[in-house]
Amino acid sequence: MKHFSILVAFICSISLAQAQTEDSLAIRKIFDEALENGHSYKNLKSLCKDVGARLSGSPEAAKAVVWAKELLESYNFDTVWLQPVKVPHWVRGDKEEAKLNGVPMSIKTLGGSVFSNGLITANVVEIQSFEELEELGREQIEGKFVFYNRAFDRKLISTGQAYSGCVGQRWMGASKASEYGAIGVFVRSLTHHRDDNAHTGSMGYEEGIKKIPAVALGIKDSEILSIMLKEKPASKASMNINPQTLPDKDSYNVIAEIKGKIEPDKVITFGGHLDSWDVGEGAHDDGAGVAHSIEALRLLKKIGYEPQYTLRCVLFMNEENGNNGGKTYAAVAKEKGEFHVAALESDAGGFVPRGFTLDGTKEQVELMQSWEPLLRPYKLHIFDKGWGGVDIGPLKNQNTPLIGLRPDDQRYFDHHHSDTDVFENVHRRELELGCASFAAMIYLVDKYGLGADRGITN
Repeated sequence: MKHFSILVAFICSISLAQAQTEDSLAIRKIFDEALENGHSYKNLKSLCKDVGARLSGSPEAAKAVVWAKELLESYNFDTVWLQPVKVPHWVRGDKEEAKLNGVPMSIKTLGGSVFSNGLITANVVEIQSFEELEELGREQIEGKFVFYNRAFDRKLISTGQAYSGCVGQRWMGASKASEYGAIGVFVRSLTHHRDDNAHTGSMGYEEGIKKIPAVALGIKDSEILSIMLKEKPASKASMNINPQTLPDKDSYNVIAEIKGKIEPDKVITFGGHLDSWDVGEGAHDDGAGVAHSIEALRLLKKIGYEPQYTLRCVLFMNEENGNNGGKTYAAVAKEKGEFHVAALESDAGGFVPRGFTLDGTKEQVELMQSWEPLLRPYKLHIFDKGWGGVDIGPLKNQNTPLIGLRPDDQRYFDHHHSDTDVFENVHRRELELGCASFAAMIYLVDKYGLGADRGITN
């Protein structure tokens, strides 16, 4: 019996070594193809330059759907189709002006804001938090603009954490200020980068509270406004914006598949979002994720990999201001009784990849971490429990493990939701490394699974 146990252990060690060699060779092929013959950079250029910024409901968003479907069909994947999605239709309008004591300021209307109903002028009250707003009360707020000037915490190494610490003032700032009688809000742009570009983004209104206009203010002008209010508290600002919220429109998620050879009814979904804000070109957010996802499927096909599960690339519509694409996808999957082995997302820019985070069980995280030696040669070192992504988020309710690609984030918010999110600010090699890293993780999830505790055997 002792000799038999030794023999079994020996055979297992040989099998493990063979599997690791096989995996190393497959991952090397993925990276070689991406770096020598990659399509991602030219695809991203086409999306940015031929289609451009593509806010949900816009003609450009509709054009992006056609662009994506035709591109995916050109690769002869097993299936390509459109999944209907109802999306909001908000339009920025042709007026976007703000001044401080008559001097123009750099602004961007926040997505979802109401119009100002012409030029409005008032004094300004600067605050750092909702608690401070409450302390000042209606007596000091009514009839004035509220200026939310909470900056990124520069001590935080993760710029995503810094963003999370400030995004509340953008999302609910208008309603909170309106409760105390404010006539509008200026919100410091959510970025470290000190320039003249205002960064837009989504906002919401609380039911039953008067809606007031809201704009993002560039960092330099935020600093100037703050100094001016200390030196001359009676300074006046003006605002004139005319956005509109129009009836919802029909749109689509764009989907492509390579069918699984062993268990085709079980799915690994991966993707990014096809829509962007209506400024810049949506290059990093999330043109890069679109390019990563299309290229990952192409890479796996090109190296001749035959997946055991169905590999499904989903280009989601409407992540930026509603996530209707992600919600619709999850609802349809549930209705059809689809089983998702895992879902992966790229929505953190096209910068050099650093690794992955997984929203799942301790055992699933540990399994992902066991793949680290295979990916270490490619400078991937983050394998942590954490965030998956907005588009795939609704699948969490179906007990699907969610994986997010994690590029370096130090420059991401320099361009996020601004005029500078353009193709020229994406580095070709960094984009291609992201594609290969994404494809490598999909390969490992397909080969080894992440859901043994839910009845999948590998």
